[in-house]
Amino acid sequence: MKKQRPDIDIPFEDSLNDDWGHDLDMVEVPVGGKPFIVLAVIGAAIVITVFARVAWLNLSGWAYYSARAADNAEAAQSTPAPRGIIYDAEGDPLTANKAVFDAVLEPHAFLTDPTVQSSTLAAAHTILGLSSSTVWSMLQGSAAQDFATPVMLQQNLTPTQLVDLQALALPTIRIQSDFERVYPGGPVFSSVVGYVGSVTQQDLQSDPNLSPTDLVGKAGIEEEYDTVLQGTPGVDIRFTDAFGKVLGEKQQSAPTIGKAVHLTIDGALQTEMYDAIANELAILGRQVGLGLAIDPRNGKVLALVNVPGYDDNAFSNPASSSAEIHGYLTSPLRPLFNRVVAGQYQPGSTIKPLDAVAVLKDGIITPNHELYSPGYLMVPNPYNPASPTRYADWEPHGYIDLAAALAQSSDVYFYIVIGGSPAYTTPPLNDSVDYGITGLGPDALDAWWQKFGLGIPTGIDLPGEASGFLPTPAWWNGISAEKWSLGDTYNVAIGQGSLAVTPVQLLSYIGAIANGGTVWRPYLNASSTPHVNEDLTSLLPQIQAVQAGMLEAVTSPRGTAYTIDNLPAQACAKTGSAQVKNNAEENALFVGYFPCSDPRIALLILIENSKQGSLNAVPIAGKVFSWYYYSRMAATATTAAAATAGSSTTN
Repeated sequence: MKKQRPDIDIPFEDSLNDDWGHDLDMVEVPVGGKPFIVLAVIGAAIVITVFARVAWLNLSGWAYYSARAADNAEAAQSTPAPRGIIYDAEGDPLTANKAVFDAVLEPHAFLTDPTVQSSTLAAAHTILGLSSSTVWSMLQGSAAQDFATPVMLQQNLTPTQLVDLQALALPTIRIQSDFERVYPGGPVFSSVVGYVGSVTQQDLQSDPNLSPTDLVGKAGIEEEYDTVLQGTPGVDIRFTDAFGKVLGEKQQSAPTIGKAVHLTIDGALQTEMYDAIANELAILGRQVGLGLAIDPRNGKVLALVNVPGYDDNAFSNPASSSAEIHGYLTSPLRPLFNRVVAGQYQPGSTIKPLDAVAVLKDGIITPNHELYSPGYLMVPNPYNPASPTRYADWEPHGYIDLAAALAQSSDVYFYIVIGGSPAYTTPPLNDSVDYGITGLGPDALDAWWQKFGLGIPTGIDLPGEASGFLPTPAWWNGISAEKWSLGDTYNVAIGQGSLAVTPVQLLSYIGAIANGGTVWRPYLNASSTPHVNEDLTSLLPQIQAVQAGMLEAVTSPRGTAYTIDNLPAQACAKTGSAQVKNNAEENALFVGYFPCSDPRIALLILIENSKQGSLNAVPIAGKVFSWYYYSRMAATATTAAAATAGSSTTN
């Protein structure tokens, strides 16, 4: 009889394992810790990699991804702000802001609704004159890649364009308000004010705060003080979904107008000078002239004129034709070129007052020493004695002292005091010439040029100021096989040869002659602090001798500016003529100040390719000085007298 096993409850899993163990004849062996270590290492590596990636994204890509995330939620849209107003010295506005409208493309609506794409492109072509390829090119710009930022199609819509677009009521083209820059003075003030234009890629790179739809100054005060004049745009927030669909809008900040800039420019004087130059050019049949007026007491620029000017409205008015703008850009007269600050001219005889100060201070000559000018100076030719070089004066002057030499603009006098007497020959080539005068010399003259600020930018607050050029023997000998000669010294002594200065440099030094030796930095911003570029007041005795010569230029019947001796107050002046284009043309120059006894205005007039040399510039100066006396000096005196009388009556 078999013995039966007792009934024992065994878990199913244990019985199964037991059965498998018998069936497979297997033995249980402990696994150990090695597999778990491997798994732990792999897990740790995965965790470290994940954390490293998260850390890298936070450190190096935080700005990018946060910006992308923000763009998915909201997009900031700039609201244009009006530019600050530019005023003249009398408080009259030289600029204005006119409310206008722009057309912008909504990328999301355009890209997600094919049914309106064709009508949008058709409207852009027929109303705005934009081809389909142009619109697509605009859309593909970097600013539109989020499909939420509006794309500027055209600024300053004409009334017809505005009405036509509004009539279509396309969801893809939105009309937004903007401002057009207006210039009431047009060509008369264009050289001072300048104009604005759309930003370029270079502008965007230099100033990250700009947007592609902004306007920036491109010339004149608009460019020089662009950051001051620019307003602060308003910000509108557009909430969008991940596909760029606009969900809502709100204003974060309102736009604020830019700061005003008040100028030292006397608007009425500016107009008077422009008209006087333009009228004289018309009489002469010439086309290019310029004028500059500065207060010699502090450097304030009172008027700055270039003729021909240009209409700065053409660059901001959508009604202007491209042909008009192209004409300005390609004209051989270069109306956009500010000759007053960037033009470089031979000064001619207007350099002689500076020569005179230099030779007096260095003891080359005394004011009363007379030299003889027969109307020429003969210089021996060491290579061919039979062919001496003749340096002409514009007329014979006989025996003249310093004041007469300045008044009559004797070339021979300044040949000798700067370059020295020519070599003596037997028989002498020059009758009655003082031989043995050493002369100042070109190197010393160069140093004096620089003392008075020539060859150095004045620092005037207008863009594009040139430096001019001061020729020296060292420069010439370095570029030419022919060495610097006595004749070269004679040429620069009378403002010819390679000597070139800017009109603003020239008048700046004349202002120092007028005020007794202070070379002021010229400036147009009335809030600027007057700055002394050079203090030469120690030269007052020499300057006073030069002032006497400039007075005689007006009062003497033989003076080159005698035709303005009829002014209500006495003027001091120096005229000049400069041969240009291989002596084919002659520029006329006038520099002077008024009144002589108490200078209030220093003036420069230049006529390119004049008919009669300096004679063509003098009448313009007379008109300007006369206007200034009656409109500013006499009027001020009358007002002051009336105020004094009223005060006395009250007392």
